[in-house]
Amino acid sequence: MNIKIFDTTLRDGEQAPGFSMNLAEKLELALQLEQLGVDVIEAGFAIASIGDFRAVSEISKIIKNSTVASLARASKQDIDRAYEAVKIARYPRIHTFIATSDIHMKYKLKKNEEEVIKIAREMVKYAKKLCNDVEFSAEDASRTRPEFLYRVLEEVIKAGATVLNIPDTVGYTTPQEFSKLILGIKENVRGVQNVDISVHCHDDLGMAVANSLVALQAGATQIECTVNGVGERAGNAALEEIVMNIHTRKDIYPFTTNINTKEIYRTSKLLSTITGVRVQPNKAIVGENAFAHESGIHQHGVLENKQTYEIITPESIGLTENKLILGKHSGRHAFSERLKTLGFNLDNEKIEETFTAFKALADKKKVVSDRDIEALVMCQTVQVTQTYSLDRFTINSGNTITTTSSIRLKYNEEIIEQVEASYDGPIAASYKAIDVLVGKNFILEDFMINAVTGGIDAQGEVNVRIRNNKGKSYNGHGISLDIVEASILAYISAINTMLDDEKTSN
Repeated sequence: MNIKIFDTTLRDGEQAPGFSMNLAEKLELALQLEQLGVDVIEAGFAIASIGDFRAVSEISKIIKNSTVASLARASKQDIDRAYEAVKIARYPRIHTFIATSDIHMKYKLKKNEEEVIKIAREMVKYAKKLCNDVEFSAEDASRTRPEFLYRVLEEVIKAGATVLNIPDTVGYTTPQEFSKLILGIKENVRGVQNVDISVHCHDDLGMAVANSLVALQAGATQIECTVNGVGERAGNAALEEIVMNIHTRKDIYPFTTNINTKEIYRTSKLLSTITGVRVQPNKAIVGENAFAHESGIHQHGVLENKQTYEIITPESIGLTENKLILGKHSGRHAFSERLKTLGFNLDNEKIEETFTAFKALADKKKVVSDRDIEALVMCQTVQVTQTYSLDRFTINSGNTITTTSSIRLKYNEEIIEQVEASYDGPIAASYKAIDVLVGKNFILEDFMINAVTGGIDAQGEVNVRIRNNKGKSYNGHGISLDIVEASILAYISAINTMLDDEKTSN
């Protein structure tokens, strides 16, 4: 049986604090999700904002192979807005929901069971008139009394729902309970054999992936998940963990998916680059240590036979080992071939831009590693309008003097007068100077430095998050052999993201 993978990174994932994305970033990630092979891309919550509506609409235009869905509450206004956003998609879907648990009905909806059933039935019927593919979610299904849940699901099937989603909205259930619930739905809901049963599990108690997998064994045919497990609160079931469980343990999970597993690592890295939030080193499948071995016993075993301590291969998720040394004498052809080996399918213009950046780096490093190349590609791939760019900077620093930073920027290709600012350190002084040049003050919410590789000549990768005076946050990314330069580039990147967002929102 083929299991459908419903990715909600762009909707549920983006709702997590610090994970907001601009339009260009959403489009880039949507294209990568299609390359990954997901069956459904939940592109957003169309009625939430003008920006969300536009993102869903633009994604609907460019995606050709995946279904594009928009979330909508069980109201005509929401459903109309969702349909308006997805109607241009080759495969559109309206995803509507209403809560069904006692606690939600009493305190949030302030409605009784009959009222909720009526709304669910009527809104699915209304959505069906607009779009043939309608998914219905019973919010907080895992805390809903099964007998009532069966009634709701039967009514929405009659009204035309094509997918029934059973969410564990607050991550409360256990594998045994959730399996029993899905089996109960299969056995007690008339017409269920004609629709897909989907599950959407949150990770509040660390059980999202386990609950999703037992749901498959109980008869679910669609899994809702996110890249890197991002999402509200503790996050969602991680796409890569679900897919690789199915891929690795076919003796337990006799299913298939349409996911190209070799695109998993690249998708994970792209999301981390866009949001500035890295996965923890020990994260399953895509963590930095997932294929690292430090113990002598483990190293010996892996050298003899990788399967002693690696149950999946790095290659299966798109990682590769260095087989061709790249340096300043390497040509465009070798570089292009390495990009293909790493899973990047760039157009000629992007290859040229990345090759130029590679040659500049190779002049400073003896050997450019795969991880260096990945970092360069990510910087070149996710871009917004470069309203501001760095022309040059000079730092005067020491432990007995006040640090000063002199910054000169380009504003739409025109040089802005150089500004000098002093502060406690070179990065803070540089940010202060940039604020003066831009004419705005920003709050630095997050700042993170990482080395792309080991060694004294490692590139520094900096992710920042700034907040403007409207309370909205934006991420920026910079990379350089010079940590101060990488920090400046990241700050300017965040400012450009903010300005780009302001343009698209007006």
